[in-house]
Amino acid sequence: MNKIIISPSILSADFMNLEHEIASVKEAGAQWIHIDVMDGHFVPNISIGVPVVKSIRKKTDMFLDVHLMIENPEKYVKTFAEAGADLITFHYEASEEPEKVISLIKSFGKKAGISIKPNTKSEEIFPFLNSVDLVLVMTVEPGFGGQEFMHDCAMKIPSIREKAPESLIIQVDGGINNITSKICKSLGANSLVAGSYIYKSNNYKKAIESLI
Repeated sequence: MNKIIISPSILSADFMNLEHEIASVKEAGAQWIHIDVMDGHFVPNISIGVPVVKSIRKKTDMFLDVHLMIENPEKYVKTFAEAGADLITFHYEASEEPEKVISLIKSFGKKAGISIKPNTKSEEIFPFLNSVDLVLVMTVEPGFGGQEFMHDCAMKIPSIREKAPESLIIQVDGGINNITSKICKSLGANSLVAGSYIYKSNNYKKAIESLI
């Protein structure tokens, strides 16, 4: 298993000091920055969009892990790619033609990810495992930070790992802390998204190290 990739979610960061918050988690050992994009339709919340991603790109060289929780993701791939995303993850449930979205993301030279909500069976994305770079398993209902980890959802990880190429990154997002991270890693995950656990802590470095 490759080294665990920690991707702090800026959804829980202090937006008045976002540049500092991103620099701080980088210094604390995070490799990626997770950016949750919500449209108020696919999920019951609205978050940040293209202008913020573009601004972040100007201020950091960190890998930008952009998670599109939006309807019709194919309409927005180009703008997020041009804004500076390194990885664009979309939801299987949000597209009628996932393979086309994957191809579109890759046409811009970006890594492609596919995500599944808690009620979606892992088997539904098996046809795409050889096409994507990452699978994001949601262990909470997407839309809000700070929710409780859903253990049943984590049990999708082994079946995905069994069917996937060795290079596939399996990322988990939702309720990640020093305890649930161990569960996810033991099941085969090698990337963890944590928002509240890192950004609400008093010591970012200690929080990140506890996840690795």
